[in-house]
Amino acid sequence: MNVTEYMHTLGQQARQASRAMARASSQDKNAALLAIAAEIESRRETLKQANANDMQRGRDNGLEAALLDRLELTDARIDTMVEGLHQVASLTDPVGEITDLSYRPSGIQVGKMRVPLGVIGIIYESRPNVTIEAASLCLKSGNAAILRGGSEAIDSNRALAECIRAGLQTAGLPAQAVQVVDTTDRAAVGALITMPDYVDVIVPRGGKGLIERISREAQVTVIKHLDGICHVYIDEFADLGKATNIAINAKTHRYGTCNTMETLLVHQAVAEQILPDLAAAYRALDVELRGCERTCTLLSHALAATEQDWDTEYLAPILSIAIVDDLDAAIDHINRHGSHHTDSIVTENYTLARRFLTEVDSSSVMVNASTRFADGFEYGLGAEIGISTDKIHARGPVGLEGLTSQKYVVLGNGEIRK
Repeated sequence: MNVTEYMHTLGQQARQASRAMARASSQDKNAALLAIAAEIESRRETLKQANANDMQRGRDNGLEAALLDRLELTDARIDTMVEGLHQVASLTDPVGEITDLSYRPSGIQVGKMRVPLGVIGIIYESRPNVTIEAASLCLKSGNAAILRGGSEAIDSNRALAECIRAGLQTAGLPAQAVQVVDTTDRAAVGALITMPDYVDVIVPRGGKGLIERISREAQVTVIKHLDGICHVYIDEFADLGKATNIAINAKTHRYGTCNTMETLLVHQAVAEQILPDLAAAYRALDVELRGCERTCTLLSHALAATEQDWDTEYLAPILSIAIVDDLDAAIDHINRHGSHHTDSIVTENYTLARRFLTEVDSSSVMVNASTRFADGFEYGLGAEIGISTDKIHARGPVGLEGLTSQKYVVLGNGEIRK
């Protein structure tokens, strides 16, 4: 069987399983999640051995240290996977919820019911724990899933697939509800994203190149974000103590995440007060600063920023800084150079904060908080399948509700239209 035939077989099985998942009870779905958690616990040593095979192959192939770190399954990370399954099981099941019921003059009631999307294809790189995160959210939201992990994690993902399959069978749900693609052939991705008869949504999690390719070639809906060019704007009415803490945390808490600040905007009225101290803090943490002309005049060690810097997601200890005239200039900069991911204002002025919330066109907009909070767990979603910067269907961190849709339901008692 060639790769295309293999993927179509997975698609057919997923479509059939999705119908069973759509009618599965919350009790059955939770039982499956807890059974998967128990399987992971009981197969811990097998998982670690499979992961050791991946790690050795990665070293032999010259995989860089950062990717090896993401690939590794430590005991702590296995514990986190187990805890995550328990957390998702404890979340409220959104499927079947009916809202906005209202009577119409004709006598009928009209409302909306939340329903699963159907079959979700997820394409990701390196981190085998994504296999469990994706499986758990898809199962709890009543969907079937086809998971295509990176070739570097193939042994780990195969071992996790066995845990998932056994857990589903224990709960009496179809084993095909979650299928992990068992080939490293890259043609599998091309097939997965061009099967609209079997796949309803694609969620890519990986580098910009992967996401751009999928967005360009997919024949089904894609939930994605390309860049995380996030901003913090320190307003003239900011509490400078809050502003300092937020600006440092937003940049240095972690460098390689999509919700890390890449550009700091500072109102001209407070730039001389706050930037020298902030710059000293960044220098102590080895953060390279690139600034506009006014910033470079104020901070002699800052490098001159280019136009490209304002449009760059560094994912590294590099920060662009611009001094702006006012709120209008800050909003204009964000909407022109941002990626519609996450942006924050630091201010004690309620009116300006409201304007920022209203006028900044991003999936998460914050007041007096670090951009690092843009995360499904921090938002109370339990977990997330990814972050969407699109405007239709899901936007921001995508949790259980983002993996469902709504359909209109009409309740009548024999009414006919006159």
